[in-house]
Amino acid sequence: MNAPADLASGLPPTRPATPDDPLITFYRAIPDGRDPIRADRTALGTIPAAAMQYCEALTTASAFGWYVFLPRTVWVQWDGTDAVWTHEGLDRWISVKNDLYPGADDWFDGHVPEDVRGYCPPFVSQTLAPGVIQFWTGLFVGTREGWSSLVRPMANVPRSKQYEVYEGIVETDRWFGPLFINLRMTCIDTPVELSADRPLFQVQPLLRETYADRQLKPMGMVPGLDQMPPGMWARYRQTVVGPNSGERRQPGAYAVGVRKRLAAEG
Repeated sequence: MNAPADLASGLPPTRPATPDDPLITFYRAIPDGRDPIRADRTALGTIPAAAMQYCEALTTASAFGWYVFLPRTVWVQWDGTDAVWTHEGLDRWISVKNDLYPGADDWFDGHVPEDVRGYCPPFVSQTLAPGVIQFWTGLFVGTREGWSSLVRPMANVPRSKQYEVYEGIVETDRWFGPLFINLRMTCIDTPVELSADRPLFQVQPLLRETYADRQLKPMGMVPGLDQMPPGMWARYRQTVVGPNSGERRQPGAYAVGVRKRLAAEG
């Protein structure tokens, strides 16, 4: 007997997640490329040393998620209307259409079920928006039930002036498919290198409940300090007044507190 389909997705229901399940799983769908890596507290070495020591908020945000790479270094050029691209090992430009990764179609078809053959995702695609080009990482991605994936520029890493990385949230516990990124070109008639040795974007896990409309619609607002609840003043004394009221201010009190809590939690 076939398993009953999930009413929302039309798919067989997933088993309940367990604490041992990874929050996210990447699946390589082509033979080449680097695996994603955990994002870096130093934001690829760009954060100043003082911020590394004292600004826990900055380093925590930087390390939230995973860095993702393209499987091969490519170059792309946009003339304001059309785009062309090339890759390492190729000595000519190709018009951006729906182009497969080199050799991926044969490799893909040789490793997938028969009814999936011919459905290898394109590596480089022209979108309907002028100057916006989509790149596939060569990966599929899935998340634990109830979790989505935020695809975004790398947190706190200086951004290129030649392109912008679009952000998007995908319900990757329900939608299983290619992990791709959309780039908006911001320069024309200039070859732009996208190196396979440098992460292109960051993937962060989001519990779907955190961005549900019912959670975001309500917003508290206290219109003046005279209406501040007493409990909030108590917290302000703890976080601001206390650490700054001594003869010698102790920098990084927040960072120390967070690190102690994380160490206690294991």
